Amino acid sequence: MRTLRAHVRNGRLLLDEPTDLPEGSEVTLLTEGAAATDIEAQRALYEALLEGSDELDEGLGEDAEEVLARLEAIVQARVAG
Repeated sequence: MRTLRAHVRNGRLLLDEPTDLPEGSEVTLLTEGAAATDIEAQRALYEALLEGSDELDEGLGEDAEEVLARLEAIVQARVAG
């Protein structure tokens, strides 16, 4: 994916520089505000992952395979019962 910069002029988008995209190419536009929101969401996810990693280091986590096995047992019991 490439980033192309553009500005609105008379209600139309005008690229800041020429592009070599083929005629008829479809593009998706993302405004600067939306990009900032995505960055904030990514930062929040990263912080949550770091916090989870710290909890695991402190012995506060559970083994994923054990959790999945318990969930599978619950599902099987409901299906059987």
